[in-house]
Amino acid sequence: MSSGGRAAQLKHTGLRPGWTTGACATAATAAAYTALLTGDFPDPVTITLPRGHTPSFALAAESLADGTAMAGVVKDAGDDPDVTHGALVRSTVRLLPPGSGVVFRAGEGVGTVTLPGLPLDVGEPAINPVPRRMMRDHVAEVAAAHGGTGDVEITISVDHGAEIARSTWNPRIGILGGLSILGTTGVVVPYSCSAWIDSIRRGVDVARAGGLTHVAGCTGSTSERTVTSLYDLPEIALLDMGDFAGAVLKYVRRHPVDRLTVCGGFAKLSKLAAGHLDLHSARSQVDKSFLADLARTGGASEALAAEIAAANTGLAALRLCEAAGVPLGDLVAARARDEALSVLRGAPVAVDVVCIDRAGTVVGRSAVAGP
Repeated sequence: MSSGGRAAQLKHTGLRPGWTTGACATAATAAAYTALLTGDFPDPVTITLPRGHTPSFALAAESLADGTAMAGVVKDAGDDPDVTHGALVRSTVRLLPPGSGVVFRAGEGVGTVTLPGLPLDVGEPAINPVPRRMMRDHVAEVAAAHGGTGDVEITISVDHGAEIARSTWNPRIGILGGLSILGTTGVVVPYSCSAWIDSIRRGVDVARAGGLTHVAGCTGSTSERTVTSLYDLPEIALLDMGDFAGAVLKYVRRHPVDRLTVCGGFAKLSKLAAGHLDLHSARSQVDKSFLADLARTGGASEALAAEIAAANTGLAALRLCEAAGVPLGDLVAARARDEALSVLRGAPVAVDVVCIDRAGTVVGRSAVAGP
């Protein structure tokens, strides 16, 4: 069992977890498609999340007509102060001709991608890749159980979603018209700074007590998988640091290990490279001007630097550099490593940094360096 991070936070604080909009959309989709094939809505409807959780959701709305069914689930964010807590997430499922596959649409209150640099193409509904995969998987399961073809159009909507989205970053990053359907695990972990930092410290202590000499601070589950594949580290070596890079570095400074790997998304680690120790979007932003300056050191032209500075997201800046053969990912990783070493203040810890994209592909990597 994990000794730190999200699991420890929940175990030791008693905070109640909740479910992402992606999980709610999946449950609503499974219920609606089941009703299309059987005439009855399962209520509650049970789904399987990426890490094996099997939550059940009560239906708050349902309707059935020829070839179309709608089911709605109210999002419960647990004890997290999530702006979408209490929102009604609806899925309207329509049968399509065999061979059509699964088609996603943005209904009322769900945004549309209008700028590049996100994990979805411009023009696509703002339904992120993992929720899409969850819905496809559950459509396939329902089809297999009840004799369907699995060819459906799924329209996700959120009541009052456009209004709620004004309190999010969506308008700034070019997602217009409503909310994004999100979630990589399906579970909303209540956000508590003190609990999370305490779990990081506990994780370092357990790793040291177990005789480990190499630990990894990871920003989330994707970076955990990447760093495990790179270094074959045991679970107790993985520190789920979330956005708290500074908490990892300051504690390891006082309680050293021989080597620390920091692994996370390119955009988050570009914040560390720029000197931010709290990587949360509410407290630090990707500085594209900083990225442009860094790209210049890697051979970027002034024209490319100007494009980087005007990019919609950090990922968009990275893609511009990749196309031009400028190693921005490696440059960010090296600068983030140097920032980490400066926080460590000469503690006997060697550091390397690995930057990944949303799929877990390594897009930047530093050499190992120490005091």
